[in-house]
Amino acid sequence: MASKSASDDLVQCFDDLVRVETRLYNAVGETLRREHGIVAAQYEILRYFSDHPESRIADVATNFAAGVGAISKGVDRLAARGLVDRRPNPADGRSMLVFLTDAGAALLAAADVTFRRRLAELVAQTVDDDQVETVTALLHTLRARLERDRLGMPVG
Repeated sequence: MASKSASDDLVQCFDDLVRVETRLYNAVGETLRREHGIVAAQYEILRYFSDHPESRIADVATNFAAGVGAISKGVDRLAARGLVDRRPNPADGRSMLVFLTDAGAALLAAADVTFRRRLAELVAQTVDDDQVETVTALLHTLRARLERDRLGMPVG
C-alpha cells in the first residue's frame, strides 16, 4: 500500500472543505428560507449591503467571487420585495448604488439571529471554540492569499 503524500492531504482537505461548506450553506439556507423566506445567498447580500452601505453591484460580485449578472439578478429579486433600493451613483452616472431599505434591515436583523443560532447548532456539536478560531485564522489567510493572487498582486 502506498504511503499518503502531502498532495493526498491537500486533495482530502479540498474535498472536506467543499463538502463542509456545501452542507453548512444548505442547512443554514433551508432554515433561513423556512423562517424568513430568503435563502443563504440573499442573506449574504443583505448583510453585505448592511456592512457596506451604498455599494455597487460590481463591489458585491467582487466580494463574493460571483458574476455581475448573477448578483444583479439577485439584487433585482431583493428590490422587487422592497428589501433594497437603488440610487444613481453620483460619482459615475453609469452605475447604481444599492442600499438596504428599512424592511431589508428589519428582515436582516431577524434573519441574522436565525443564521447565528443555526450555524452554532451545526458547528458547536462537533468543534470547540479554540478549533473554530484556528480554522477561521487558517481560512482567512488562505482566502486573503487567493484573493490577492486573483487581483494580480505580487506574491510574497
